[in-house]
Amino acid sequence: MDKSLLARVAAPIGVTMALYHMWVIAMGPPQALIFRGTHLAFALVLVYLLYPFAETKDGHRRFAWLDALLFAGAALGLGHLFIDYDYFINRIIYIDDLKPLDIVAGLGLVIVVLDATRRVIGWALPITALLFMAHALFVTRVDPLTLLDQLYMTTEGIFGSTLAVSAAYVTIFVVFGSVMERTGTGKLFMDFALALTGRQAGGPGKVSVVSSSLFGTISGSAVANVMVDGPITIPLMKRTGFTKHFAAGVEAVASTGGQIMPPIMGAAAFVMAEFLAVSYFQVTVWALIPSILYYIACFGAVHFEAKRQGLVGLPAHEVPRLFTVIRERGHLFIPIAIILGGMMAGYSAPYCALAGTLACFPVAMLRASTRQELRWSLIPEALEDGARNTLAVALACACAGLVIGSITLTGLGISFTNWIIGLSQNSLLLALVLTAVAGIILGMGMPTTPAYIVMVSLMVPAIMKLGVIEPAAHMFAFYFAILSAITPPVALAVYAAASLAKADLWKAGWAAVKIGAAGFIVPFMFVFQPALLMIGDWPDIIHATVSACIGIAMLAAGLHGFFRMHLRHYERAMLIAGALAMTLVPGWIGDAAGITLLVLVLVGQKLLPNTALPAKG
Repeated sequence: MDKSLLARVAAPIGVTMALYHMWVIAMGPPQALIFRGTHLAFALVLVYLLYPFAETKDGHRRFAWLDALLFAGAALGLGHLFIDYDYFINRIIYIDDLKPLDIVAGLGLVIVVLDATRRVIGWALPITALLFMAHALFVTRVDPLTLLDQLYMTTEGIFGSTLAVSAAYVTIFVVFGSVMERTGTGKLFMDFALALTGRQAGGPGKVSVVSSSLFGTISGSAVANVMVDGPITIPLMKRTGFTKHFAAGVEAVASTGGQIMPPIMGAAAFVMAEFLAVSYFQVTVWALIPSILYYIACFGAVHFEAKRQGLVGLPAHEVPRLFTVIRERGHLFIPIAIILGGMMAGYSAPYCALAGTLACFPVAMLRASTRQELRWSLIPEALEDGARNTLAVALACACAGLVIGSITLTGLGISFTNWIIGLSQNSLLLALVLTAVAGIILGMGMPTTPAYIVMVSLMVPAIMKLGVIEPAAHMFAFYFAILSAITPPVALAVYAAASLAKADLWKAGWAAVKIGAAGFIVPFMFVFQPALLMIGDWPDIIHATVSACIGIAMLAAGLHGFFRMHLRHYERAMLIAGALAMTLVPGWIGDAAGITLLVLVLVGQKLLPNTALPAKG
């Protein structure tokens, strides 16, 4: 069957999926199993239409019979749930024996979820799920029917809380982002960033930082941010003098941060809200200061590198005026303001996202500058695109349910917690380092959401047992699941940016690590100083924030070798040491040490200017 024909068939199904989720938010969801099952049904139908098992060079599918067989497995597994719903909710799990139909339908759906996940996001997560199920069956000797009962017949497996988050939260926010993109908000973000920073030293790099932080509102994916933002900013950075690997690194780091920047963060943030039983707005409050610190680090890296190389900004005639941008397109910020205002007023995040989505087209029609870009066909296109962009998260959440169900049934999480505590010898710092490494390794092969889910199941309980408060522990796991996108050897955001910049992957990867180095320290900062999560008294929050901002800027300067002028090696070491003192040592002692080293560097530059390496520009 021709792939283009399948895409045409998938289009109305994608639109229907988006409209269904919008209707559910407006009218109220059905029973949990029905809602989650319907969400998964839409996702599986689209996967098997859009991701063929194999293709010939002329675009035709091979082995269509295998697709049909797997599709039948999905229909059986979900159809059994919908038709025999009363049986599902009235039986006693682990007590009532599974019927032959339960076994066949359950096995079929497990296989289909694994296969569909592989088609959308690759082998890493399905293999992880298989390993955990194998551990349950062959190491802890769980009865196979008991495991199948857990994974298929309850809300502790495929139809668990992670799939609920995808259905209730992620889909509508992804649709919102797609609608915003179609109404011209992307151009607003780019022009706004250009107007703010385009003429400064290293202006195009700073444009990348600012615009990528804004693009996070319309894409929860680092790679997607790179592919939208990078084609514009990377050539500008290269043209103004940045090396191609540095330009790729800047774009990768800036785009990765979009997942941690409120008001609309990556999908894992919604999962965190579900796990912690708090509102999504509360998660954005916790994330605000750390996300600002992340972007200060990235912005500082661009600034100091530009100063070190003597680079200048863009010519005035290439930079739009801020007043003009706001006048012509500033109204496109209104849907984001609606979402933020609604959540602050206490409305649910999905309801606010629905309101913002419905406002996008009317708002774009307010002015001729954006109205002329609209056409009616954009509405179904945006809905279809939103449904497609949901597939990776939906299947990742369903497959992650297999992991969570296996861990819960075997008690592996408790065993792993004890192992981590024993390995770290009750050292919190060592336990945090182990957790960070695990997050980076997990994130290399799978998206942020499942990487975070696995960390919550295995690693987070260990650091909480060593005294880390629950929000800080979850945010720590969340950050390192995200930072894997810029960490070699598997750094997906770097791969995307390097391809645009035509840069060497390893050089771009290490440039990204250097640019984002301060970002790797931020999670340790809010573990030791919860005030950075806005937990505590306001004087403590303000003190911790100011201290962290100074420390982050010092670290960026030390790593890139410029602070008012070129730095000698020992001055760089002093700034880095002072930065670590201010960011990782809570209280006035760390601040005093950091400020003292900063003052010594400034005095040294005044008394002994580095004449061998004069500052350029």
